[in-house]
Amino acid sequence: MSIALFLLYLFLPSYSPAPQPLPTAPLTPRVVQVKPTPTTVAYQRPPRKLPTYRVTATVYMAEPGQTDAEPFVTADNSRISPHQTSKSRWAAISRDLLQRWGGPFKFGDSVRVTGISPKLDGVYVIHDTMNRRHKHCFDVLVHPSEAHLSDMWHNVRVTPVPERPATPAPELAWTAG
Repeated sequence: MSIALFLLYLFLPSYSPAPQPLPTAPLTPRVVQVKPTPTTVAYQRPPRKLPTYRVTATVYMAEPGQTDAEPFVTADNSRISPHQTSKSRWAAISRDLLQRWGGPFKFGDSVRVTGISPKLDGVYVIHDTMNRRHKHCFDVLVHPSEAHLSDMWHNVRVTPVPERPATPAPELAWTAG
């Protein structure tokens, strides 16, 4: 008999009364008008004449003879790909030009270099530093297959590339009408 009751309990649907709806007030949609408020964006122009530094430029390769014991790790802890060429535009500068030692540049800054050669002139990102014996020097990272570019250039111009100011998004003021 207990098995029969169990089977009835298992297969027969249970009936429970439906819950009563809670009393609520009727809501009607309300139209809200968005009035954008004018915002003033403070844009500071970069100086018309950016400072230019005269340096001696050379090229270097990620090899233990030209770097330290870890040739594929730069001073800012970036990793150099074994296939990295001069097209990637990475550079090292002497310590007297780095902010850490009182200079104008920091790691990650972009600089425009002119006066090396048409192939190597352009914008570079500073990722590495040179030995402390070098003063006012700029080193371009190249691949060993580009060793024919090795030379020394004097009176090369290095100019910082100004960062673009971030344009803030205009804030909208919501007002209920």
